[in-house]
Amino acid sequence: MARRLNRSTKAVPVLELEEIAALFADNDVVSVSSSSGLACPDAVLEAIGNSFKNTGSPRNLTTLHPIAAGDMFGIKGIDHLAQDGLLEKIIAGSYPSGPSSVRPPEIRKMIDEDRIQAWNLPSGVLFQMHVAGATHQPGVFSKVGLNTFIDPRRQGGALNSVTENSLVKLHEIDGEDWLRYPSLRPDVAIIRGTTADSHGNITTEHEGAPLGILDQAYAAHNNGGIVIAQVKRMAKAGTLRPQQVRVPGAIVDAVVVVPDQMQATQTDYDPVLSGEISAVDGEIATLEWGLPKVMARRAAIELQPGWIVNLGFGVCAGIPRLFLEEGWGDEITWVTEQGAVGGFPLTGLAFGCARNPGAVIASPDQFKLLQGAGFDMACLSFMQVDSDGNVNVSYLPGRSHVSAGVGGFVDITSAAKRLAFVGTFTAGRSDIVAGNGELTINSNGKASKFVNEVAQVSFSGQRALERGQKVTFITERCVLELREAGLCITEVAPGVDLKADILEVAEFDLSVASEVRTMDSRLFNEQSLGSEFGSIQ
Repeated sequence: MARRLNRSTKAVPVLELEEIAALFADNDVVSVSSSSGLACPDAVLEAIGNSFKNTGSPRNLTTLHPIAAGDMFGIKGIDHLAQDGLLEKIIAGSYPSGPSSVRPPEIRKMIDEDRIQAWNLPSGVLFQMHVAGATHQPGVFSKVGLNTFIDPRRQGGALNSVTENSLVKLHEIDGEDWLRYPSLRPDVAIIRGTTADSHGNITTEHEGAPLGILDQAYAAHNNGGIVIAQVKRMAKAGTLRPQQVRVPGAIVDAVVVVPDQMQATQTDYDPVLSGEISAVDGEIATLEWGLPKVMARRAAIELQPGWIVNLGFGVCAGIPRLFLEEGWGDEITWVTEQGAVGGFPLTGLAFGCARNPGAVIASPDQFKLLQGAGFDMACLSFMQVDSDGNVNVSYLPGRSHVSAGVGGFVDITSAAKRLAFVGTFTAGRSDIVAGNGELTINSNGKASKFVNEVAQVSFSGQRALERGQKVTFITERCVLELREAGLCITEVAPGVDLKADILEVAEFDLSVASEVRTMDSRLFNEQSLGSEFGSIQ
């Protein structure tokens, strides 16, 4: 059990990286704040990993990650700790991942080879589990995760054969099923900020998002643990604006200064990403022409002015860029789980940041909006869909290293009023061309994404129907709706043969609407839609 450092004065200890590992004890439970490379305390994690290599200490750590720590592009995060003997258990909302052409992260190899116990739980719930630990509650009761692989009637979030399916419990309250997640009481919290003053007060002015650093710090501090903050710089006590302090110095036990910490994955400090200055919209590159742009256009039609819309990674992340490119205005308020509200959500290595946001709030507070269905629609990607409308977004057998886990997906989809799952109809290399107002399918990918049974249930079609959620699947060749009788084709792309290109490609029988429509041909023209967008239905 880690113990708080003895501070006889308000002055916070400022340590060298080589001194950090001495704060850890064997068997410690360690909470890490990060979102891939965004706000990742990578230097501290590397110092712990180096200490184990050199001294064999600390050992048998359990780490907690509401969102992934590190990735495949330079900020390694959890991979510094992915060593046999150093890491024993890991509970995470998501895991580092990269393109299939890049070697899998070491943490994924450890999980796949049964060298570590590992769970994948919803990001929003993981933040709540920290709050429960901080306030000494017995756990979190939630409907988030019911009927998915997180439900103990399926896998309980366990990721391999050595991981027990006993972390999440099923309870009946007033005749309804609830999942009970345990409270988290870490021995150490590792957080990241921009500036620490000499009393340990932490601000995040250069960060793309504050994430959940306060709740994670409280969870450790209130249970006798310690809080370690990695920052870029130090300031004199009394010089920070109190309203900008994200974590009070009274609960920070040690600070380590890393002047060259990156802002996001392979991304140096950019004041636009931290909301300190505004960018010109014209600086945004247009979407390259191709199937993703066609699908993004079709998904955009689902949105209405004034809506609050959540976006996932992949094709959907390009929808705001499409709005700017076509001059369709800023009537949509985009929200991401990292905390940005409004503005222009970024894609790629800076995913989780936004240009010109109206607000950047703590990630746990954003999940209150998302879990409580306080938004109008979510646009998300998918890997597989089955005949019951179940969606797999998190796991493909034999290729788990390219999957990042569910992150906030389960939190978001559990109660959203409307959902659009967007992606190609088949997986793998294909020859499909959009142009001249139609779609030409020369060859399909090697596997249909519409399968008899998904490899892992990340979203339950049955619960969606019970809750009255409107669920739409948008692909390059057709649009489908989830109905009581199953998946129904409502639109077909021009140039596509309904039987040969859709019905015979899916592994299960799809129904066809009595008045199936042809998708608007203008979606399949490379030319800008501009003012014509409003006439496409």
